[in-house]
Amino acid sequence: MTPRLHYFERVDSTMDVIHEMAAGGAESGTAVLAGEQLGGRGSRGRQWHSPPGGLWLSLLFRPSALGGIEIISLRVGLAVAGAIEPRLAGPVLIKWPNDLMLGDRKVGGILCEARWQGSALGWIAVGIGLNVSNVIPSDLGGTAVALAEEQPGMTREDVVEPILAAARQVDLAADHLTPGELERFNSRDWLLGREIRTPVAGTAAGLRNDGALLVRTPDGAEIPLRSGSIELAAVSHTR
Repeated sequence: MTPRLHYFERVDSTMDVIHEMAAGGAESGTAVLAGEQLGGRGSRGRQWHSPPGGLWLSLLFRPSALGGIEIISLRVGLAVAGAIEPRLAGPVLIKWPNDLMLGDRKVGGILCEARWQGSALGWIAVGIGLNVSNVIPSDLGGTAVALAEEQPGMTREDVVEPILAAARQVDLAADHLTPGELERFNSRDWLLGREIRTPVAGTAAGLRNDGALLVRTPDGAEIPLRSGSIELAAVSHTR
């Protein structure tokens, strides 16, 4: 039997709801979809604007082992990009570690949170936020985009089932990206070849199989980054 998809018209955060369900014994694959989030959150505790019209979805996973939060967000990002791209005219790219991009604007993001029960992994909640037909605030128009802007008439209902099906199939337990996953990521790597200012100055040079971003410094060394916020230099290389 397929795990349940619970729908709420309005919640503070779908992540909070899925954590509550997990603590109550909900099965792996259970999902929560909201029409609107009043307190949605992104990575590093940032607020996520979540008005009606977007896809605000959280899923519950109970893997036997934790392969790494960064790898999970990359794997789910690949799944979501592959699910929505056939419905669009252009490619969906991934900005390491958890942003989905259309051109140079962010269309969505992935958030992963693990909960422990003593020394054992209890569960993992994965949040998927995607701008679909929701209105983008004017102050974010240069950096954010909705799917309906690229594909007029698109609604949340057009993408929720494909995204849910693709995300539920992701193997979260494996602790390294496979050669096939690395190849798929490389074809969607928004940062590849771009000049980075911080946290390390250099050129983005792809991923290692542990999910670390490689930055090639001016002296030729490759520095791996496992987490953090990337700031681009003023002038970037063309992909």
